[in-house]
Amino acid sequence: MLNCTSDEEINGCMPDRNLLIIYHSQSGSTEKMARASLEGGSDSEISGIDIRFLEANLATEDDLLWADGLIIGTAEHFGYMSGGLKDFFDRTFYKVENKIQPLSCAILISAENDGTGALTSIRRIVKGYPFVEVQEPIISRGPLEDDTLKKCLDLGTAISAGLEAGIY
Repeated sequence: MLNCTSDEEINGCMPDRNLLIIYHSQSGSTEKMARASLEGGSDSEISGIDIRFLEANLATEDDLLWADGLIIGTAEHFGYMSGGLKDFFDRTFYKVENKIQPLSCAILISAENDGTGALTSIRRIVKGYPFVEVQEPIISRGPLEDDTLKKCLDLGTAISAGLEAGIY
């Protein structure tokens, strides 16, 4: 859908852009991080962005085909991404293979450890989709802090603003 005034239609107009936020959370920390990015992505100063906020087990290949940008949230389990996020990747990869253009993405990780195992495993998989990281990942180590939630909010704002401006 285009969101243009008549002057913009004459000079060209960016269509609405779509941001998909998917996450898997058991303790609630990753969900809080994802919700903070949703809040940032929904900033009232940014227009023309439609957002889908889904738990990884509910997200499908149709959501990926719809998306122009993606925020992925996971907990670190046993030095790896959560099983729920891995399941999303397993269910969608071949269904979207060769059907999507490079998709801008950002990563959120809630870790009791250092988060590097989860990050490494996600980065290996996202290259194949192809997803392109456009922001530094946010890794919460240990108990979730307000500073981390602020970073997640800022990340959501940055992704939406980049989509709005046509950067992503």
